[in-house]
Amino acid sequence: MWIQHQITLNPRPRGFHLVTAELVAQMPEIFRLRVGLAHFFIQHTSASLVINENADPDVRMDLENHLRRMVPDGASHFIHRDEGPDDMPAHVKSCLLGSGLVVPVGTGKLLLGTWQGIYLGEHRDRGGPRSVIATLYGEVKVA
Repeated sequence: MWIQHQITLNPRPRGFHLVTAELVAQMPEIFRLRVGLAHFFIQHTSASLVINENADPDVRMDLENHLRRMVPDGASHFIHRDEGPDDMPAHVKSCLLGSGLVVPVGTGKLLLGTWQGIYLGEHRDRGGPRSVIATLYGEVKVA
């Protein structure tokens, strides 16, 4: 079985936001899979998808703080400045973290680790809604 959905994530402020439940809720077919893969691809160059710690919100803040220091807004060496001081840093962060994830599926659920969740990395101050293409491939459970 192959299934594909275009999922729109609501606008969020800059930072890292757990979106695992939001993604799964918009892919009801996942519950029918015995074994398979889920691929998530964000269609933006200023946001990213990552898997990381899902329990302690300090991790999200630490990730954001580190990236802000690593790739500061308005750095003088950036040439591309068309959309403001957070634009080019957002592109760099997206390149560093990535635009796609592959997660195994088993017995109708994502097989993430106990403390893992899928984050939207929003790298702009006002990024707006974000579009994610979610593709499921797998073997359907036998009734």
